[in-house]
Amino acid sequence: MNYNCLIFEQKDEIAVITLNRPKTLNALNAELQNEFLSAIQGVEENDKLRVLVITGAGRGFSSGADLSGPRPTGHELSSQNVRLDELSWMGRQALAVSGLNKPTIAAMNGVAAGAGMSLALACDLRVGSEKSRFKTVFLERSLSTDAGMSFFLPRIVGYSRAADLIFTSRNVDAEEAYRIGLLDRLFPHEQLMDKAVKLAKEMAFWPPMALRSSKRVLQHNIEVGLEEALRYETAGLTFARRAPEDLKESILSFQEKRQPIFTGK
Repeated sequence: MNYNCLIFEQKDEIAVITLNRPKTLNALNAELQNEFLSAIQGVEENDKLRVLVITGAGRGFSSGADLSGPRPTGHELSSQNVRLDELSWMGRQALAVSGLNKPTIAAMNGVAAGAGMSLALACDLRVGSEKSRFKTVFLERSLSTDAGMSFFLPRIVGYSRAADLIFTSRNVDAEEAYRIGLLDRLFPHEQLMDKAVKLAKEMAFWPPMALRSSKRVLQHNIEVGLEEALRYETAGLTFARRAPEDLKESILSFQEKRQPIFTGK
């Protein structure tokens, strides 16, 4: 499929989505939002793909929602039927990324602000460079958080740090981001994409069913008590064993002292 606002690449078992509106720091307009959700669905349905890397073109990862269009008037704002219990495109973005049945890596090539920061937080890991920068930005727009930030951020950095970042809307540079856990790996900028793809390939090496199951169990068990976590782990093991050939290969390769070759079968 051809896209206007993003670039989709397949590198063996790795999918790479590059948000491609560099003149706006990859601001999320309607066209990019729709293309992004379509691309995510394609990754979900392609069994050959095992890990997804998301990055941005140019100087930014994503500056968040596109505010370059005409401003709504006061009447338009007051007449909007906005309800907090309904999903918008931001909610669909968070569910699509977090709910993807494969691990996701955000390669933070520059600034991530607002819904762009939320997009990065929805990924399983974030890797960056000295040019990475985060900014919650919502209060500056007279808004509260969206696109899952209120869910993901405190789980990544803790409640009080999340409160600090949201209530001050301050810039977070790469060094601080790495120190507080917003970034999981920090690489020289010129090596960022190569390192991100290499990390993705390290993940993609493992049995696909076991990899998917591990993601689901990890996401589920961060929210529950020990007994339920143990039950879910058992269910995850049952799911992982639905690839009997990979299970046999893991044992046989160990006995033969060689690298395994996993096929997802």
